[in-house]
Parts: sequence; C-alpha cells; structure tokens
Amino acid sequence: MAAQHRHRRPRSVRTLPAGPAGSTAWAALVLAGAATTTTLGGGAAQAEPKPTVDGVKAEVDRLHRQAEEAAEAHHAAGDRARTAERRLEGLRDRAARTTAEANKARRTLGAVATAQYRSGTGSSVLRLALSESPEQYLRHAAAAEQAGARQAHVLGQLQSRLREVRQLRAEAAKRTAEVQEARRTAREHRRSAETKLARAQRLLDRLTAEQRARVLDAPAPTRGDRSEPRPDLGTPPPAAGRAAQAIAYARGALGKPYVWGATGPNSFDCSGLTQAAWRSAGVSLPRTTYTQVNAGRRISRDQLAPGDLVFFYSGLTHVGLYVGNGQMIHAPRPGTPVRYAPITEMPFNTAVRVA
Repeated sequence: MAAQHRHRRPRSVRTLPAGPAGSTAWAALVLAGAATTTTLGGGAAQAEPKPTVDGVKAEVDRLHRQAEEAAEAHHAAGDRARTAERRLEGLRDRAARTTAEANKARRTLGAVATAQYRSGTGSSVLRLALSESPEQYLRHAAAAEQAGARQAHVLGQLQSRLREVRQLRAEAAKRTAEVQEARRTAREHRRSAETKLARAQRLLDRLTAEQRARVLDAPAPTRGDRSEPRPDLGTPPPAAGRAAQAIAYARGALGKPYVWGATGPNSFDCSGLTQAAWRSAGVSLPRTTYTQVNAGRRISRDQLAPGDLVFFYSGLTHVGLYVGNGQMIHAPRPGTPVRYAPITEMPFNTAVRVA
C-alpha cells in the first residue's frame, strides 16, 4: 500500500474560468481571492491563478444587467396592475349605478303590484256591465292599459339592468384576476432584481475602494466630491424648446445616485431619469424602457440630436438622454451616479425622438 501511495499521480487542480459564470460558487471563489496550494505525495505545488478585478467586474456587470432587466419588467408589471385596477374601479362604479337602477325598477314594479292587489282584479266585461257609468269605466280602462304598458317597460328595464349587472360582475372578476397576476409578477421581478443586486454588492464589498471604483467605472472616492466632468460635446445642433429643458434637467441630476425604481428628484434609475427629464419639459413619458421606446418617432443612430432617447441591449433594458457628440446622460447602475457617458459604452439598439 505504501508503494502504491508513493507512485500515485497528483490530481489536477481545476482552473477557474476567466470570464463570468452564472453560479454563486464561482462568485464566492472570486471573492475569496485566495490561491489554493495542493501537495500530494510530495509532488510539486500547484496554485490557482489569482482572481482579477476584471473578472469581478465582468460578473458584477452581468448581475447589474440582469437586475436592470428585472427592474424594467417589474415596472411594466406594475403599470399593468395599475391599468387593470383603474378598469376594475370603473367596472365597480358602473355595476353600482346599474344595481341602483335595477333596484329602482324593482321598487316601481312592487308599488304597481301592491296597488293592483289592493284594488283587486275582475272580469272587465262584468265590471262594464255593473258600472253605473260605462263612459267612466272606459276612461279608467284606458288609463289601466297605459299603466300596464309602463309596467311592461319598467319590467324590460329591470331585466336589462340585471343582465348588465351580471356581465359587469363577470368582467370585474376577470379584471381582479389580472390585477392579482400583475402584482404577483411584479413581486417576482422585484425579488429577482433585489437578489441580483445583493449578489453584486457582496462581490463589491470584498474589494478595496479603488477596486470598486474601477469595477463601477466611477471616480475613486478620494476625490471627495460627486461632481461629474463635462465631456467635450463639440458643436452639436443646439437643443431648443422642450429638448433643451429636458437636457437642462438631466444636467442638474448629474452626480445624483442611482436607486432602483427611483424617478427623482434626488435619485433615479435609467428610465426614471429620462421620464423625469422630459416631464420637466411638459412631456409625459411612460415609466419603462419598453414603453418609452414607443413614445416617439424611431430614428437611426446617424440622425441623433440632443434630447433624443437612446436605448441599449437587445432587450431594450437601458435608456439614456442624448446630449450631442456621441455622449448621453444616464443613470448607469447602483454605485455609479448619474453621469455623462459615450453611447458606445453599451450595445446600441435604437433611438427615439420624443418632440
């Protein structure tokens, strides 16, 4: 046995992949940053390569992109829930009014039935024969016939209102299910986003301040301020009117923090910033990147002008406000404040001219 042990070949040590991986275990190894040394049977030591800041950056970037996708999906589900809630409230109002009308028709029919019961009913021929004044009877009979027609009309209204109430209640039940489903979907996307952000933050917490700044493409904290240098914008076509107002608002937001789901004025996420900027110019944009992309006219990249919305990634999960010379202002991600950035920083998808 001893001889066999001396000639046993050392097991190879698996090397970590250089790029990002989807597993928590990979992230944990990146965080640990420790080289593993294994010696078997007196063999030579073999060490894992030391994880690099670039490897951490790739994983954090991936997690932040996934979190942003989940965030936009959360906002979209929230919009669907609010729309369904408004429709449900309208249906409830209509059902209440229709029910009130049905109850009124019931009371009218009840009053007529009570009056008929109290007056009694008999053979119209016999009543004519016994009447001292046939002319008076005929006048009463004509009035009774008119009353019968009105009664039939009220009965028809009651039947119509009851059918409408049943339809409204069925529609309301459907809308209620839509609200519940949209809310459930929103909660799931929120949990997903929060999970991704927490994993990214655990990675960042193991780095030094300088390494975190490099990973987040942010100025090192030793600067002592949050100011954002203005890039050379060249001489783009001057923004005018509402576009100029939207850009002015975005410039005023430079340096403010990215906060998941925030729409200003003290913090923003990407679509929250563009929505707030254009709202300051009197233009109401929808909440999500998926809906903002349909809020104006699509334009090509070579047609960009200050004030246009620029969208990124195949899923349209990020948006910024174009300011000229290939630059935009956007809210990038947690840990990186609202800032200028070249539109080449992310995979360009499309652009939209709002006004």
